[in-house]
Amino acid sequence: MTKTELLQHIRQTIEESLKATLLELNQNGYEEYYSMLAYHLGWIGDGSGEKATGKRIRPLLLLLVTAAHQADWQVALPSAVAVELVHNFSLIHDDIEDNSQYRRGRLTVWSKWGLSQGVNAGDAMFTLAHLAINKLSEHLPCDVVRQSANLLLQTCLHLTQGQFLDIAFEHRSEVSIEDYWKMIEGKTAALFSACTQLGAIAAQCPPSTIKYYQNYGKALGLAFQVVDDMLGIWGDEAMTGKSTASDLCSGKITLPVLLGLQNNAEFAKRWRKGNIQPSEAKYLANLLAEEGILAATREEADRLTNLALTELSSVHPQGIAGELLHEFTYQLCQRQK
Repeated sequence: MTKTELLQHIRQTIEESLKATLLELNQNGYEEYYSMLAYHLGWIGDGSGEKATGKRIRPLLLLLVTAAHQADWQVALPSAVAVELVHNFSLIHDDIEDNSQYRRGRLTVWSKWGLSQGVNAGDAMFTLAHLAINKLSEHLPCDVVRQSANLLLQTCLHLTQGQFLDIAFEHRSEVSIEDYWKMIEGKTAALFSACTQLGAIAAQCPPSTIKYYQNYGKALGLAFQVVDDMLGIWGDEAMTGKSTASDLCSGKITLPVLLGLQNNAEFAKRWRKGNIQPSEAKYLANLLAEEGILAATREEADRLTNLALTELSSVHPQGIAGELLHEFTYQLCQRQK
């Protein structure tokens, strides 16, 4: 099997497994309830399809780790389904907390069905995730199931801690770069790290290998968020599908903004006055680039990518899946959308 064939097979199996998990909810009287979740996952409604589903990065990463240690990656499918459902639970709730009416060019669940139903849909995703991971018991020992389920719960708590900081920072006049790293470690890196660990746990790797994967996933998640911050200011809107004005105009705390404030030059002076208008966004992005912030942000993303690759190389992932893990890591951190 070629790399392309393996990736296609894994992605197709992830989608089939997610659909099978949700299909149980499509019962008499609950059809619309099911539709809300299926809509959010990109399967139905206006604009449904590949663009609406997202890339399924996290479950793919998890299954590649399992496969790279000469284990049957299909035994880890319950973990893969669980992390994707947790990710989507967080997206539904993020949209509510951020008052976002659109995601991937479509109305968000809460803006389409109302706030109360949006909260409930997110809760459903959360619950389904924890039911899903228990299905590891069909093929793996009880201690593996228990370890996986506990890790998922701890990760969910970590996600909410990161989200707490993200919301809290909106009301603080000064946020340090150390604060930023703590926030994205919870908000983004925690789930990446859980994915890589869960893949190794399903392969029944030794604790030392799982620890390397914990570090690998954390570094990868941090790099992923730094690149996301960079694209939010300097990305190609046609590729990202997101306005490059939104992060600056909303006052979002990102690494480029914090580096610009630390630089204490022209960008910092304008930022501290507040009320940035969309017409100013391109000027401020150019100003940040001229002050060396774009280069500094790219350098930080590269540093974290190299750290992730070093941790990954330490566990010697095998075969096509091992090669794909190295390539996947690089691609995620060099992406343009």
